[in-house]
Amino acid sequence: MISHGTRRAFLAATAVVGTAGCLDAVNQLTGGDRGGDGTPPPFADRALPVEYEPTALAENVVSGGVSKDGIPSVDEPRFEDADAADGRLVDRDVVFGIARGGEARAYPQYILVYHEIVNDEVGGDPVSVTYCPLTGTAQGFERGETTFGVSGDLLNSNLVMYDRGTDSRWPQMLATAVEGPLAGETLREFPVAWTTWEQWRAAYPETAVLTEDTGHVRDYGMDPYGSYNPKSGYYTGDGTMFEPLSGDDRLGDKAVVVGGRTTDGVAAFEKDALRESGIAAAAAGDARFLAVHDPSLDVGYVYRNPEAASFRAENSDIVGPDGDAHPPSDLPLDRVLSYDAMWFAWAGFYPSTTLHD
Repeated sequence: MISHGTRRAFLAATAVVGTAGCLDAVNQLTGGDRGGDGTPPPFADRALPVEYEPTALAENVVSGGVSKDGIPSVDEPRFEDADAADGRLVDRDVVFGIARGGEARAYPQYILVYHEIVNDEVGGDPVSVTYCPLTGTAQGFERGETTFGVSGDLLNSNLVMYDRGTDSRWPQMLATAVEGPLAGETLREFPVAWTTWEQWRAAYPETAVLTEDTGHVRDYGMDPYGSYNPKSGYYTGDGTMFEPLSGDDRLGDKAVVVGGRTTDGVAAFEKDALRESGIAAAAAGDARFLAVHDPSLDVGYVYRNPEAASFRAENSDIVGPDGDAHPPSDLPLDRVLSYDAMWFAWAGFYPSTTLHD
């Protein structure tokens, strides 16, 4: 059942310190309080599942307590090399990593918690790297000739982005517009690794790292929600700031799942369990999924496995039915884009989800 969200202005008192002047910079970059020039972002070839009527979703968009662009996106990101970043990052710090077009980038969580969106260009492609602290989701989108900003609104506690070409509204997790001229369209996504600095640097020693030179004044040493190193505050325990779209008590609210969604079905895998087993299978609707854990980055990958072929985890590899060993990131199956999410958020958007725990 869809419930109307409660309204709390948490970030108004914490995350937008020093906004004066920063909004001026955002407006200069993006044309002020624009309606947009009509330029849309690229669309996906296939729509993703949306389990609610559009009007019901639009009615449940609530204010997050800040104005449009009150949480300013980073539109001119600056980077440094891994050696320089070692001076401010420690091994267990969370980073969001992408590898694309021969380039690797790391976006520290402690910076993105204050901005939520970085409009960047990686491997020659214009992209947006996005993070919602309330749902624990880091996702990447192709942006084409437009950029994305933070609307100040939430749906199911999730960041609602807007594109600066058409001012359409995009809940991050759905990757599908729920309001505006592009309502019903789906964005092109790409994978973002939720990992640690130690693991990302080991895998990509030539990575570039987002710096604190964002053009905005923030206390980047303090996460207004708590901490991931060690884990504390909002990121632990049950309870949410805003009422979920629906409830599901199969896991605790903040338990982390690796979720994959297709038009054939939606499945989630509890990350702790996947980490322990290395591999898990699930059936959802007409789809069969296989999830595997990659210990090098501590990430999960989800694949379609329509024939229910038998795979097993062996050391750090996944062994297929023919006896050949494969790295977790490259099984001979069709990989589904997946991402980490807090359980309450995943189950709220996808109440039909299968859960493998």
